[in-house]
Amino acid sequence: MAIHIRRRQFIVTLGSAAAWPLTARAQQSATPVIGFARDTSLAGFAHLTAAFRHGLTEAGFVEGQNVAIDFRSAEDQGDRLPGIIADLVRQQVALIVCNTASAHAAKAATSTVPIVFVTGGDPVRDGLVARLNRPGGNVTGVSFLNSVLAAKRLELLRQIVPNPTIIAAMSENSISPDIDAERRDLLSAAQAIGQQFIVLDVSNDREIETAFPTLVQRGAGALHVGTGAFMSSKRERIVALAARHRIPAIYNWREAVAAGGLMSYATSITDAYHQAGIYAGRILKGEKPGDLPVVLPTKFELVINLTTAKALGLDVPDRLLALANEVIE
Repeated sequence: MAIHIRRRQFIVTLGSAAAWPLTARAQQSATPVIGFARDTSLAGFAHLTAAFRHGLTEAGFVEGQNVAIDFRSAEDQGDRLPGIIADLVRQQVALIVCNTASAHAAKAATSTVPIVFVTGGDPVRDGLVARLNRPGGNVTGVSFLNSVLAAKRLELLRQIVPNPTIIAAMSENSISPDIDAERRDLLSAAQAIGQQFIVLDVSNDREIETAFPTLVQRGAGALHVGTGAFMSSKRERIVALAARHRIPAIYNWREAVAAGGLMSYATSITDAYHQAGIYAGRILKGEKPGDLPVVLPTKFELVINLTTAKALGLDVPDRLLALANEVIE
């Protein structure tokens, strides 16, 4: 049974509305087309595309009636992104909705086609926008700020596994700014409390498979699973391997805990894509992306799977259960 706490909320500070240049709008077809681009496979993310469509509908646009969506994926091959984005620009899409990696490719490719990103990082630090309140240019979006929560996740993991000799971090082998920032924050937090810490970088299924025997051999008693679209796309496999090797793990996504993971501390990526759909609709109606403030989360949620805790032989402290926004049992 899942106990749900009130619906997550996002802050949106309204910017001034202004018409997108008429010349750009004139190039669009009678039915506008939205490009939807990811570096990872769309498989396993149906809940995100559904949330995006829901946001679009709230803004007055229904796929197949007055808007079309062109879904594209680089299928974990980042070098394909520039070609995917270039093709969407050639097709004169009305706007492009992107995750982190595809947003950087889109920003490099066009300064005129509106871009709505959904990212777990800091969009100012990562160079997507100049400011949060008035981003300027052709880019805006939503950040669910997952990569900045690493130190808090480490603290929570140590509460449910009180004396781990070593904690491992499984991280995507990437030069992404948000992944690098998360890794630095984890290492800094571990050093501050004298916690032994190892990092295992992975970039494909085989490396994920071999990472678990490695962390067991090195004596890791708990695991922090890192941020990023690749890691999210592999969440069910990682959850299964953590269960097989009896490793308590904390995740960046509630979806991993729903799939049997031990715990997560995060904001809602689903809500972020819902808000991206609303922003896409507002841009289609004529608002400038640069006038729409980047949306940030106001609620961070702790989710605990008691069934998994029991299977691992862990007693969840009452103080931790009291903090939980959702308990699955």
